Amino acid sequence: MKRWVFGGVMILILGSLIAFRVIQKQAEFKAQMGQRQAKMNAAPSVTIVPAEIRDIVTTFEATGSVEAPLNVKIAPKITGRIDYIPFHEGDPVKKGQVLVRIDPTEVEAGVRQAQAAVAEAEYRLAQAQLTENPTNVSVLTQIRQQRAGASSARADYNQVQKNYESQISSAQSSVLDTQSKINIAKAAITSAKANLGNSESRFNRIYGLYKQGFTAAQDVDDARAAVDVQKAALEAAESQLESAKAMKQSAEQQLNIVRNKGKADIEASRARMLQAQASVEYADSNKAQTAAYKQSISALRAGVDAAKANLASALSKRADTVLRSPMDGFVTGRYADPGAVVTPGQQVLGVQFMRQVWVTVAVPEEVTTRIHNGQTGTVRLDAYPDSSFTGQIAQINPSADPQSRQFTVRLVMENAQKLFRPGMFARVSFETDRVAKTIAIPREAVKSSEKGSFVFALDKENKVKKLPVLVGASDADWISVQGMKAGDKVVTLSAFPLRDGQRVSTGDRRNHDGKRGWR
Repeated sequence: MKRWVFGGVMILILGSLIAFRVIQKQAEFKAQMGQRQAKMNAAPSVTIVPAEIRDIVTTFEATGSVEAPLNVKIAPKITGRIDYIPFHEGDPVKKGQVLVRIDPTEVEAGVRQAQAAVAEAEYRLAQAQLTENPTNVSVLTQIRQQRAGASSARADYNQVQKNYESQISSAQSSVLDTQSKINIAKAAITSAKANLGNSESRFNRIYGLYKQGFTAAQDVDDARAAVDVQKAALEAAESQLESAKAMKQSAEQQLNIVRNKGKADIEASRARMLQAQASVEYADSNKAQTAAYKQSISALRAGVDAAKANLASALSKRADTVLRSPMDGFVTGRYADPGAVVTPGQQVLGVQFMRQVWVTVAVPEEVTTRIHNGQTGTVRLDAYPDSSFTGQIAQINPSADPQSRQFTVRLVMENAQKLFRPGMFARVSFETDRVAKTIAIPREAVKSSEKGSFVFALDKENKVKKLPVLVGASDADWISVQGMKAGDKVVTLSAFPLRDGQRVSTGDRRNHDGKRGWR
């Protein structure tokens, strides 16, 4: 029984507490609704900012890194052992300063060998040049001698031909003369025979008369003597004929001898002339010795040039044993020590130029059309968070990276104070567009709807009016608008949604630039 009574009391107490709490919540809700209604009926508090005439500057910001414009890898051109390398990372170096020396022993031997080769080639050339003129004179003298001999042989040949013709003519004249003598002898024989016949006829006639006694014996003797005389004359004529024939035969033989000897002499003279001409041609062919000599001298001169080229190459290799700094800068890497053997192209030191540095960033295509070489940009570095620096665009790569489709832009910054180091992280901003002296309001003052952009402008009665505007260029805080004038006040912030014609409450506060505003 007691247990039921106790349970009933507890239930009653709990129900009373619940009822009290419900009544309390209802009262609080009514109070809140009243406050809310009061607030809704009260003028909402807003922040206003006047429209200004200002420049709208559009910027683009990109991240990049600091780089050295010149980053040289010091490497040898020859194989050798390092004798000298005193520099370490961070050491400053000057242009032309010796950075590394390589053992020159083997290269020096090559230089001396090349010098000896040059001396030998020059000696051979000098020897050839000394004998060139005597050889040329000898060749020319021989040519002149042979040409003189050929002229003499040609003259002899002409003279032999003339002598032959003269001797032939003389021999033929002798033959003709003996033929004339033969003809005369024949005529004499004919005359002698006729005279002999006449003498014999007279003798026979006188002898017949003598037999008859009509003439004296003396007449017979005279007639007989006349016959004997005519016989002797006939014999003499016949003897002259034989002599003339013998003389003709001798003349003909002499003609044959002259003809044969003359032909032989002509052939011999012609042979001597041809031999002389051949000697001239042979002597002329010796002119080729002059050309060959000149070519030999040219070859020797080329040998001298080749030897000098080898010497220059050896001297160049000797110069390559000393590695010098190509610029003023700092050593940023050391990759070998004294005693190490290095090969051509093997990096020994790294030297970077830091009097100026590059800040390299990647920008999209549409930005590259709005920037140009020589344009300045603002650079901020994580190493100096409270400072900003100015760089000047030096390069705009005309080709985009095929993967990122970004264009590389490099700004140059003077680094006389050595504040910037390659590898630093940088943020760069460029001015890509500027609209001068335009009506501008804070960006948050502009609202958007299906019908376009609008603002809530504040009139003299502290009522807001929904005003449509045309927006233009904008920067990080401001946007240019059409449809307003400088000094017009617009709402930038409101605790509650605003209605056209609604009264608002304003107060004093700072605007975006730290100037006085209203709320």
